[in-house]
Formats: sequence, structure tokens, C-alpha cells
Amino acid sequence: MIPVLLGVVFLVFYMLHLVPGDPAQIMAGERADPAQLERVRERLGLDDPLHIQYVRYLGNAIQGDLGESVRNNRPVTQEVFSARYWITLQLAGMSILLAVFIGLIAGVVSAIWRYSLFDTVIMLIALFGLSMPNFWLGIMLIYWFSVQLSVFPAAGWGTAAQMVLPVITLGTAGAAVIARMTRSSMLEVINQDYIRTARAKGVREAVVIYKHALRNAMIPVVTVVGLQFGFFLGGSVLTETVFAINGLGRLMVSAIYARDFPVIQGAVLVASVSFMVVNLLVDLTYRLLNKRIELS
Repeated sequence: MIPVLLGVVFLVFYMLHLVPGDPAQIMAGERADPAQLERVRERLGLDDPLHIQYVRYLGNAIQGDLGESVRNNRPVTQEVFSARYWITLQLAGMSILLAVFIGLIAGVVSAIWRYSLFDTVIMLIALFGLSMPNFWLGIMLIYWFSVQLSVFPAAGWGTAAQMVLPVITLGTAGAAVIARMTRSSMLEVINQDYIRTARAKGVREAVVIYKHALRNAMIPVVTVVGLQFGFFLGGSVLTETVFAINGLGRLMVSAIYARDFPVIQGAVLVASVSFMVVNLLVDLTYRLLNKRIELS
């Protein structure tokens, strides 16, 4: 993780300097006078050589200092972790649980009854869920369940009723991906010799499917689950915007509008590190699923 983390910090740092124009001018505004620009450069350290700025940013990031917000002079860590990150983490966690629950059941059932009408219907639904933009799905859910039926709130986060529509919106595409991967992996395992041997010994079909087949088919599925959870953490921007959820994604959107680059850098860095931690946990999970896999 260390070289990847250094690469992420490098890209996040240079994101500010890849923006066309003067970063200080962008942050201070077009009408800022030279004295204001000089104060902004001095406060952000933009008057130092680029390599010195990078070393300073890296050292501060290691110590948990991601700078200060241009808008309100609050530390970026407070902006990111003041409930916003935890809200996004809750949204991503609940969405991945929904996606795993639906995706595993649909994928296993589809693999057991492969090439049947039921299998075709499930895969068509999965294809539809995979192709459907989550912002469009969110708007449709708000229209039907909030405006027309008045069943669930249209915005916010906190109560159980407020969580239903955002979780469905974000988890639908993930459920489709997991269902397709589970089906594909199960079809490969079901045709193996040890599955036929277990059936020939008279082992119950439920035990064959869930103990022998599904467990050995889970490694590629776990990989997809980890990737989807990482995408949920970084890709919740549209869902949080549609449902007016004050999470990490909406913080990034508001920071972009305000040209608050330190907050943008901090939010992207936190989301990237979270993605890396999830991938590490996925790698460690392989050992639990298959004892023959060595960790080194």
C-alpha cells in the first residue's frame, strides 16, 4: 500500500497545479488585488518551489494535517470528518450490504437454473440495473415514492425512512454486477469434478451448492464486492446531490463550486485511502475463503 499511497498523494497534490491559470487567482477570485493574491500564495505556500510544496504537503498529510479550507479557514480534516465522511461510509456500507444480499441470491439462483426463463429474466434485470444511471434512478424513486405516494422522504439522511431511497439508488448497479459475477463464477465451479463427486456421494443439494460450490466461487465475487464498495465511497457524489445528503461527495461538489482546492484535495485523498484499505481487507479475506492461499 505504501507506494500506492505515495502515488495517490502525488496525484492529489498536483491536481491543484494542473488547473489552468493561477491557483491563487482562482481561489481569491477574479477581482482580487495583487496584495490579496500575495496573501493567498503565502498562506497556502504557493510562493515556494513546487518540490518543496510537495514535500511539505506529504509531511503534513502523514501527520494528519491536510491544510485549511479557503472558505471558512477551518482545518480540512474537520471539514471532511465532521459527520460527512461517516455519512458517506454509512451510505456506502448499507448500499453494499443490499447489493451483496440481492446479487448473491440472484446469481446463485440464476446459475442453478441456468439457461431457463428465470435465468434470462434475472440477467435482463441485472443488465438494466447495470446500464441505468443512478442519478436518473434516484429522480424516478423520488417522483414515485416521495411525490406520488408520499411513502419515503425525498431528501436528507438520518432516519430509517430517509435511508431507503438513497441506498436503493446506489446499491442497484452494484447488485447487478455482483449477480453477474456470482452466476459466472458459480457456473465454472458447478462443473468441477468435486461437485459431481459430492452429488454422487448423496450429499444434499443445498449443502453442495452453499458449502462446496458457493464458497469456492466466492473469491472473484469478493473482489468485485471490494471494488464496488470502493466505487460507492468515491461515486456517491451524484446520489448525495440528488437526495441532498451532506456527505463527502456533496462536500466535494460544494468545494468545487467555491474553488476550495484544499478541501477537494483532502476529500479525494481520504476517499482514495479508504478505497486502498478496502482492497487490503479484500486481499486478507482470500485467506479466510481458501486456506491454500498464502499471504506474503
